[in-house]
Amino acid sequence: MVGHPSVIAYPPSPTGDRRVRADGEILGLAHSLADVVEFLRRAGLEVSEYEAARSPLIEWRGGGPYVWVAPPP
Repeated sequence: MVGHPSVIAYPPSPTGDRRVRADGEILGLAHSLADVVEFLRRAGLEVSEYEAARSPLIEWRGGGPYVWVAPPP
């Protein structure tokens, strides 16, 4: 999959969003997997939620694609 962005979904914040970055550029704050898919679409990568949740192109930090709440301190 050469030419596709390397995507990082950062750990959930206390407010329940995750910063999403592709190739060093912040794409936005996602509140759900659907938001991540929309950010990727805008960046030129068409994927379904199913594909995004399982894609090796996306590094999910601080929990997987279904974790949207920060762990308690």
